Amino acid sequence: MILQSLGSVKPDDIADRTGWAAKPQGLCRGEVCVPAPGSLRADGSVDIEVIASRLGMPLVYDPGHGVWALGPATATGRALSTAAAADPELITRDGNPFRLSTLHGRKVLLVAWASY
Repeated sequence: MILQSLGSVKPDDIADRTGWAAKPQGLCRGEVCVPAPGSLRADGSVDIEVIASRLGMPLVYDPGHGVWALGPATATGRALSTAAAADPELITRDGNPFRLSTLHGRKVLLVAWASY
């Protein structure tokens, strides 16, 4: 979510763009609610910094462009919780199965292409 400022953000904008709705019990997405005291201001706007903190959403400012970016909610507050990749079974040009795990310890560049 890109923001021009952290003030005057309406609860409906947060709900539409993140899926988290401000309710009396806190910030809710479906049946899941997170207590977020202080997230609703007296003027009806939301405090983005409180929301980011409570939901583990990264919040960064780009001074060059004068914008804020609010990332997706995560359990740890980081985009990646692990650096472990899946081990797909691929087919070589010869038609033989091949697993990426056979290259363990080496750097791998995986290039994918589709005609559509």
